[in-house]
Amino acid sequence: MIDLRAARADPERFREALARKGAAERFDALLAADERWRALVPRVDELRGRQKLKGKPTPEQIEELARVKEELRAAEDELAEAQAERDAWLQQVPNPPAPTAPDGDTDEDAEELRRVGDPAAEGPEHTEVGRFEMERAARLSGSRFGFLVGDTALVAFSLYRFALDRAVAHGHVPMLPPVLVREEAMYGTGFFPTDRSNIYALEADELYLTGTSEVALAGFHMTEILDELPLRYAAFSTCFRRESGAAGKDTRGMFRVHQFNKVELFVYCEPARSGEEHDRLLAIEEEIVQALGIPYRVVNVAAGDLGDPASKKYDIEAWFPSQQRYREITSTSNTTDFQARRLGIRYRVGEKELETPHTLNGTAITDRCLLALLENFRGEVPEVLRAYGAPATVTA
Repeated sequence: MIDLRAARADPERFREALARKGAAERFDALLAADERWRALVPRVDELRGRQKLKGKPTPEQIEELARVKEELRAAEDELAEAQAERDAWLQQVPNPPAPTAPDGDTDEDAEELRRVGDPAAEGPEHTEVGRFEMERAARLSGSRFGFLVGDTALVAFSLYRFALDRAVAHGHVPMLPPVLVREEAMYGTGFFPTDRSNIYALEADELYLTGTSEVALAGFHMTEILDELPLRYAAFSTCFRRESGAAGKDTRGMFRVHQFNKVELFVYCEPARSGEEHDRLLAIEEEIVQALGIPYRVVNVAAGDLGDPASKKYDIEAWFPSQQRYREITSTSNTTDFQARRLGIRYRVGEKELETPHTLNGTAITDRCLLALLENFRGEVPEVLRAYGAPATVTA
């Protein structure tokens, strides 16, 4: 959540920034609810103070105390209602975008930073190169599922281990996290309430399947006080997304599916270092894609296209010959203090002072990297993956 004290001190700066995410009205509603709550606090405190008497009360004082008690009960109910309204709006206000995030709210508004590699001419789709069992998966699980079979699966496994090794070499502690989490973790990371329609729920158990291990890595230190920073993690997990709102989009192949695998990077750091850490995560992602030899471009995502937790995000988009365009395969986001504040995470500054750290996330590898690899090299597997058990070539 945003720092409400900072927002009170400089509301115009917050309003102007949040307008770029289309959230100015929500911010104004939050400030109005907060003002109502703050106006009620002195009244409740004053009534509580009037209940304190010294010595034996007189009949008149007893009568007065009864009236004060009734007034206090009503005032406390009103205060609780105002606080609930304020907290509800606080959950709905996103993280303000960084000044360096470009204006706009679509993919076309993203700022292209660079291109690396030579895009291949039109070529076959990944399902024509590798072995993906889509029809059998549809009979088993429904649409937007698929099997990766044989050599295709071996290349996928080699990608995950290759990315994990690169992450560890850069100081990230490897993890295998839970993929089922409680509701507070989804709220804490900012996926609830806005992205709730994309999340699979196990209602009987009050658990949710995560769409990224970012949720588990952010929740790893939930409610804790950290003694040292930075902390850097990397996790492999299977991820699940409903892809609500994606009807008719990317219906062919494995590009947009309900279940996929990913190696995620995550960092906790001091606020002054989060910009540096963001550039560092992007550099790791580029190192991985360059080692694979996939042509790509880097874009700075537009403010209105950012998710609620992100202040700034870079996407790496790989070239897909079958589509003759660049498509996102990884991203890295700076969520500043938004997630840590919601999750109750702080760190020590000196002996007594506590501050809220910044958190950042990045994608080292997803299954989309496999698809881009198959399409760009038409079944030839980069040598860097063969040390991890990948075959030299892949056939459908």
